[in-house]
Amino acid sequence: MRLRSPYDREIVRLALPALGALAAEPLYLLVDTAIVGHLGRSQLAALGIAFTILGGLFAIFNFLQYGTTAQVARAGGAGESETARRLGAQAVWLSLAFGIAVSVLVAVLAEPLVSLMGGEGDAADYAVTYLRIAAVGFPAAFLALGGQGYLRGVADLRTPLAILIAGNVVNLVLEVLFVYGFDWGIEGSAWGTAIAQLGMGAAFIVVIVRRLQPGEMRVQIVLARRVLSLGKWIFVRTSALMGAFVLAGAVATRFGEASIAAHQIAFQLWIFLALVLDSVAIAGQIIVGRELGAGRQDEAYGAGDRMIWLSVGLGAAFAALMLVLSSVLPRAFTGDAAVLDETALLWPLFAVMQPLNGAVFALDGILIGAGDGPFLAGSMVAAFLACVAVLVGSLVGDWGIRGVWAALVILILVRLALMTARFRRGRWLVTGWA
Repeated sequence: MRLRSPYDREIVRLALPALGALAAEPLYLLVDTAIVGHLGRSQLAALGIAFTILGGLFAIFNFLQYGTTAQVARAGGAGESETARRLGAQAVWLSLAFGIAVSVLVAVLAEPLVSLMGGEGDAADYAVTYLRIAAVGFPAAFLALGGQGYLRGVADLRTPLAILIAGNVVNLVLEVLFVYGFDWGIEGSAWGTAIAQLGMGAAFIVVIVRRLQPGEMRVQIVLARRVLSLGKWIFVRTSALMGAFVLAGAVATRFGEASIAAHQIAFQLWIFLALVLDSVAIAGQIIVGRELGAGRQDEAYGAGDRMIWLSVGLGAAFAALMLVLSSVLPRAFTGDAAVLDETALLWPLFAVMQPLNGAVFALDGILIGAGDGPFLAGSMVAAFLACVAVLVGSLVGDWGIRGVWAALVILILVRLALMTARFRRGRWLVTGWA
């Protein structure tokens, strides 16, 4: 990798605020994990079950964010600024509709969802309670997805960062107050997050409406379909990705409370680091979408190549840090000896995934920016099937938590191989708005 590149300045300018915003998002979950983890093993296991479900749901709907960013950036690059603003309005309406629907479904189906995850006893009861309370904030949380997608598409990454930081501060204060001050236990954690999300969603609506011209907020079916034209493929891709993690969580649950609690700690840290690595991918969505919209293929490829190497380097740094902190970091979430023993078993696999993740997430952002939806969906389904095969072997062979995380490593390796080949062949370099 070259030490310097003409693309570095813009990549860093876009990636730094994206890094802050992406790192802020999972802090909701990390704060919940750290606070609830000290209430007891059952509460932490319940949070692991609930977050596996919620993480899957929010992730598969991130097409509201990523699909919007790619389309808005491409429209802007092609000089279609009014179309870009109208796409942002459609993202708001779509996000609100999906958020309300998911909120109702989770509240109604909380018990069977927890049961499908293998939850039993007190852990299951706590998980159902958390899900039903958290559902209150879903519509606002979905609005934040669409809102961020539009603002990123117009290269405004500072406003989402400010809103997310404010939301995290509110969440932390409310969690401490409700859980320890009012002694509400896991219910207080859920209410703190829901209230913070409601405020965050309202802030995104205010910011977006102020940017639109009169009449641009109304529903336009043609443009809504344009958002969904890429979004449907991202939905399939992310559903397969999170389906792998949901199945991994279900298998870990069947190895006992200590295993799912350890999986919860590693999974939340994995999501946190993945979203940090995704900051370069966000820059990829914006730059690639804009350059292809303007018809500049060479610039799109050159910037993409640079972003891959930068992301791999960042992932390698995370791997080294995780290995150094292997005996320290898990204790921030639990003091339970059995959980710490299970965490130690999966930790080397968790760490070695990070540079692989760096390459995969950068490639993902590049291909999303290019609108290469069918390939993204197909390659992810292939990786999902490979992961499932190893998970089944882990369950049948009683490989424990190591088998679960070995399956996740296979998931990433298959994606990396397929996406690297796609990038090098250059078939994703399609230009123009139409």
